[in-house]
Amino acid sequence: MARFESNLVLSVLAVLLAGCTSYGTLPAPRAGTGTAAAYRAMTTPDWAPAINPAPEAPLRSSAIAAPPRIVTPDRPLQCVPYARELSGISIRGDAWTWWNKAAHRYGRTGRPEMGSVLVFRRTGRNRYGHLAVVTGVVSDREILVSHANWLNRGRIHIDTPVLDVSPGNDWSQVRVWYTPGNFMGRSVYPTNGFIVPHVVQAAR
Repeated sequence: MARFESNLVLSVLAVLLAGCTSYGTLPAPRAGTGTAAAYRAMTTPDWAPAINPAPEAPLRSSAIAAPPRIVTPDRPLQCVPYARELSGISIRGDAWTWWNKAAHRYGRTGRPEMGSVLVFRRTGRNRYGHLAVVTGVVSDREILVSHANWLNRGRIHIDTPVLDVSPGNDWSQVRVWYTPGNFMGRSVYPTNGFIVPHVVQAAR
């Protein structure tokens, strides 16, 4: 699995660093497909080597046999192009603008789905906002995400736990795992919700 994940990361990096803006669209996840098999099906490119199927299990760090980790690319990456290539959601602009730009183009929800993009609001400390792609749904209060440039060093954070700490359990406020220190961060970040990679069909 470690070799497969390394190949996947290198493939995404190669496209991003080459200036290409189209890596292909991830298939739209079915409702309730929070399993390791679903994650592999959604992220496996055509060229990837065959992987022996694993038993169905809730998709979390233990299910994909790897803890939260950080990958350092050859050149620093921003969260926007990384989220766009990993999710297949074709939106451009600063991270905080994605929520409004997704209206009438993609589904938006207050509940996480595999492959959806969590949009962080901009704040005084985070003036561009942030984007993170959901790689696992652990519970109604915890997800795993992969995202770039979280600590402003251009690195890729993979399978990072994120907790919903909003009073209404609507994912409007979250805390993010601090991988270098191996603990849950104390800061609370406001978010808009999740953009799902389902293209909205125009009414006829």
